[in-house]
Amino acid sequence: MTSKDKLLCKLALEDGTVFVGTSFGGRGTRFGEVVFNTSMMGYQEILTDPSYRGQIVVMTCPQIGNYGVTDEDVESTKPWVEGFAVKELARRHSNFRAGEPLEDYLARHGVISIEGIDTRALTRRLRLKGSLKGVISTETHGDVDLVRVAAESPDIVGKDMVKSVAPSHAFDWKRGFESPFAMQPRNAQARFTVVALDFGIKQNILRNLVEAGCRVLVVPPTESAQAILQRTPDGVFLSNGPGDPEPVRYARETIAQLVGKVPIFGICLGHQLLGMALGADRYKLKFGHHGGNQPVKNLATGRVEITAQNHCYAIDTDSLRKVGGVPTHVNLNDQTLEGFTHPDVPLFSVQYHPEASPGPHDASYLFDCFVDMMTGGRAPTAEQMADAQKRLESRR
Repeated sequence: MTSKDKLLCKLALEDGTVFVGTSFGGRGTRFGEVVFNTSMMGYQEILTDPSYRGQIVVMTCPQIGNYGVTDEDVESTKPWVEGFAVKELARRHSNFRAGEPLEDYLARHGVISIEGIDTRALTRRLRLKGSLKGVISTETHGDVDLVRVAAESPDIVGKDMVKSVAPSHAFDWKRGFESPFAMQPRNAQARFTVVALDFGIKQNILRNLVEAGCRVLVVPPTESAQAILQRTPDGVFLSNGPGDPEPVRYARETIAQLVGKVPIFGICLGHQLLGMALGADRYKLKFGHHGGNQPVKNLATGRVEITAQNHCYAIDTDSLRKVGGVPTHVNLNDQTLEGFTHPDVPLFSVQYHPEASPGPHDASYLFDCFVDMMTGGRAPTAEQMADAQKRLESRR
């Protein structure tokens, strides 16, 4: 779709608010949970992150699309967002690596997008009221009808979103950092076999595991604990993914059977599922954490990491302590749990994304911690975390 083909587009919220702008990308009507992302860059990685399945994403950065789309930077094979909202779409992109404009990419994949709306007002409403159900449409609908559609649309709370993004079969992943513009390649010798449970995994997680010295076998989230253990892995990785962890009971049961039998590292949804498998409770955040500028304190080292995050749920810290979990990281904005370990079994997890692409990279040392855990058979200590951070700094 070119600029001259632009149509009126509306984004209606279940509370009765309607934002009117113009469309770019796909056409039609889609609904989802409306969330905002505070990243200044990385829109391509956001769009292709399977964790955004079921959500309409609002970017708080006022101009989006200025560096186009580059195939080698995607996090999966296609965009997963239900809709996309920006203040202003860049009419020209400036990036010698770009293969096409953002507008053409979204049109090719049928992602309905809206520009020209007051994204600051929309973000403020979501911060005050919390995440709201919404509908985005280029079709002829009155405001009242659109609000009704938004209000009556299915709620993703309690819905298993993982199965809609997960692979149907196992596959090997062997690629590390191939782009000269990515993080510095480590070229570590492959010493460990890791089974990655794929709940909607980002490709940069897989790249980081390979760079850390892992042979990675990615398996569907329905893989049984027995089948995983029969592969004799050195470690098991639990990936990110979309939606509410509560209905993903089959994965929690599998994880519970793996605890204590093999080292486990979880990220994002994997962190939540691991906590729940131990017996901790989850709860829904008011408007979630979505962005590349979330401050997290490492309680073991006392250092603050700037992190990328994308989640609407969190593990309750008190319930985690009751089942033996030990908090290792905390969000400095709202004090929510960002990571934990266990004194008796080799496992740890974080709520944020240490593999963040395009960044920040403050927490990528955690992949070294996973390797250390597979080597020593114990959860990472404060000293090991500090040492892994020093190794990260020496590679920069």
